[in-house]
Amino acid sequence: MEKNAPDNTGPVHVPLGHIVANEKWRGSQLAQEMQGKIKLIFEDGLTPDFYLSNRCCVLYVTEADLVAGNGYRKRLVRVRNSSNLQGIVVVEKTRMSEQYFPALQKFTVLDLGMVLLPVASQMEASCLVIQLVQEQTKEPSKNPLLRKKRALLLSEPSLLRTVQQIPGVGKVKAPLLLQKFPSIQQLSNASIRELEQVVGQAVAKQIHAFFTQPR
Repeated sequence: MEKNAPDNTGPVHVPLGHIVANEKWRGSQLAQEMQGKIKLIFEDGLTPDFYLSNRCCVLYVTEADLVAGNGYRKRLVRVRNSSNLQGIVVVEKTRMSEQYFPALQKFTVLDLGMVLLPVASQMEASCLVIQLVQEQTKEPSKNPLLRKKRALLLSEPSLLRTVQQIPGVGKVKAPLLLQKFPSIQQLSNASIRELEQVVGQAVAKQIHAFFTQPR
């Protein structure tokens, strides 16, 4: 195993079809759900929670992390600033944590430009992480993880849920928006006039305000 860089975001050797997991997840429901489906290797002192490959990792934000405040942000920034890694942020969006989700969403997607995938539970997260590992085994040209312009299309159901959280959108308008603006980045850069063509003036203003107003 290659040694980590001083900030613990350096290269880690991940055998094909394996996940290198932070030791803190040993014995967790998330790890138990993965057992038997993929091979886990546990290591101490990792900044990311899971390495899916030598260059791609998952940062997992739990319900408790969200409720506790903004402490999770330092880890996200550290990985975002690392030239070695592409970080994917997976967050537990529950009844208890959903009030904190919009701030996390804006910080992760708009401020850092990282992929954000909400999950309802660690069981759902385990399925998502395994799916992401399977994506890593594809040829680079076919792998959406390695194609930056499509990075936010990793998991359409998760992307759809994220867009549904924008005020005024909901389940009906979210698919219509994603047909015209297939990523969060494109949606956030859209003008009110462009949005009006899809959802009408009132909702267009709500969406534009959501992405442009300071937190």
